[in-house]
Amino acid sequence: MGNSYSDVEIPLLRRAGDFFNIYITTLVWRVIVPAKTLMIQGTASSVGKSILATALCRIFKQDGFRVAPFKSQNMTSNTFVTNGGGEIGLAQAVQAEAAGIKPSIDMNPILIKPEANSKSQVIVLGKPAITLTAGEYGRHTGELLPIAEKSLARLCSAYDIIVIEGAGSPAEVNIREHEIVNMRIARLARAPVLLVGDIDKGGVFASLVGTLALLDEAERSIIKGFIINKFRGDIALLQPGLDYLQSYTSKPVIGVVPYFSDNLIPEEDSVASQGIPTLSLSDRCEQYDRLAGIIRRSLNLKLVYQICGLAVK
Repeated sequence: MGNSYSDVEIPLLRRAGDFFNIYITTLVWRVIVPAKTLMIQGTASSVGKSILATALCRIFKQDGFRVAPFKSQNMTSNTFVTNGGGEIGLAQAVQAEAAGIKPSIDMNPILIKPEANSKSQVIVLGKPAITLTAGEYGRHTGELLPIAEKSLARLCSAYDIIVIEGAGSPAEVNIREHEIVNMRIARLARAPVLLVGDIDKGGVFASLVGTLALLDEAERSIIKGFIINKFRGDIALLQPGLDYLQSYTSKPVIGVVPYFSDNLIPEEDSVASQGIPTLSLSDRCEQYDRLAGIIRRSLNLKLVYQICGLAVK
């Protein structure tokens, strides 16, 4: 391992500059790939993006679509080794299994594994590439973005719909210039975004409205609706808040998901794991189906399909 990307895919036209690389890569795959896309972003970390993406992968599979997960960049110590020997985030492996497909390195082309002394190992297309501090990493995202685009293009050429997961919040203005996992990916993928807020932490309406306020007009237009996650209590007591949110933002509330426990995807900052949770495949499939059932009952799926541009089979 060294301070270069010699062992991983390098954009063919790198010498012409990052902008040209990004433009050409984006132009090519937008013209040739037919897949629909849907992106799940959140107001913060740990609001439930991964588990909702897992549920949607299962729902689309149940409804007869070829579906695959994608997360351009994942920072976690919980990883999974694919059949080809590449390392990706565990969440994307779980999502792939929920979708009924084998995990691949294209589902999480950039993996960041925290190490000591505020440094992280950057794994690109399943292979260790470089160790960087957070500040150093930002200077490399121009090289990494075209790699993530090409992974997404390959998935789009093979599936009907790609469920894309963001990271943290799209409103992190301090890193907006270098981010390659939220709004930049949504724009490149032409993906409508559902914004998730965690009501269990409190302040969910402020979080949702505040996130919108910190986005520019073009980014706000990409967000097509809200999901309120981890709700406990009487939905009737929440309804005035939902009505206000929809009126204030002119965006619909897609659904309210009840609080429930699951052990499919560990928290990203928990002890490292090297595989999907140790249940039998049949038991895991039962959990995926149970999860899909909860989300089916909680979301307006007709509206989700409409947002995606998919016809219900």
